[in-house]
Amino acid sequence: MRVSVVLCTHTLDRYDALTEAAGSVLDQTYDDVELVLVSDGDGAVRERMVADFGDREDVRIHLLPENVGLLGARNAGAEVATGDVVAFIDDDAVADGRWIERLVDAYESRDRLAVGGRVVPAWLAGRPDFLPEEFYWIVGVTHRGFGPGGDPRTEGEVRNTNGSNISFRREVFLDLGGFDTEIGGRKGDNHLQGGETELCARLRAEYGEGVWYVPDATVAHKVFDYRTDPRWIAERAFWQGYSKRGMQRFAPESAGEEGEFLGRLLGEYVPARLSRLVRRPSREGIEQLLALFVLTALVGFGYLYGVVKWR
Repeated sequence: MRVSVVLCTHTLDRYDALTEAAGSVLDQTYDDVELVLVSDGDGAVRERMVADFGDREDVRIHLLPENVGLLGARNAGAEVATGDVVAFIDDDAVADGRWIERLVDAYESRDRLAVGGRVVPAWLAGRPDFLPEEFYWIVGVTHRGFGPGGDPRTEGEVRNTNGSNISFRREVFLDLGGFDTEIGGRKGDNHLQGGETELCARLRAEYGEGVWYVPDATVAHKVFDYRTDPRWIAERAFWQGYSKRGMQRFAPESAGEEGEFLGRLLGEYVPARLSRLVRRPSREGIEQLLALFVLTALVGFGYLYGVVKWR
């Protein structure tokens, strides 16, 4: 099984991070890997790609004549790829050495159409003490409450995994038409996110199955210092709530996992945190409990804003 990994960037400002991501893909334990580098509308980026990777037979370089946004660039990369499977990783991520090996094992042993893994944090400015693990999804990391039964350590079927650690059989991805480029990015609503959510809702509608989640297939996502700023996190929470309402509009059947997570959050995680605070009071515990309520409220306000906007 040949695997093509699509890696996109749109500016030289992110090129150093891209080279680290590319290196992690090219250094996999699995042999048959093709790296597809996509320059999203920047000829200077393509020139650097050619200079650094152009002599490698396992690298394919593709230049888009104009910037089309991440989802469009990923679609273009999948179209020129030659693998049986097309996987996606972000330019600010680093794959574990056995990432592809573990994804392929799930395809072969489970006969799946889509497989994804866990995204772990790489805190570049240190972990923010106030941010609870239940809200790690705000910074692009697999959160507490994700996964089959709400356990991110458990393998099984989920609606979708993070867009920086997801893969599809290429023929299935192309048959579905790839990511919907009207979600977020240049052509759509910049605050509306969730391209992988919408695509995987179509996957379930057309093929009757979701994404097989493999927690040991890990990718580390770099969490830059600005993403640990409380104001950035608060604003992100609001727009994530807005996006969740948008996903219900584009893919009504996609709302189930959010409802289950909210039920666990209020019915299990908050009471458990309160119990721990009573037994072992701590400043961090108090801050995280308060953050749970504040961030949940902000997500809710964002959701209501989406309801009003699309009424």
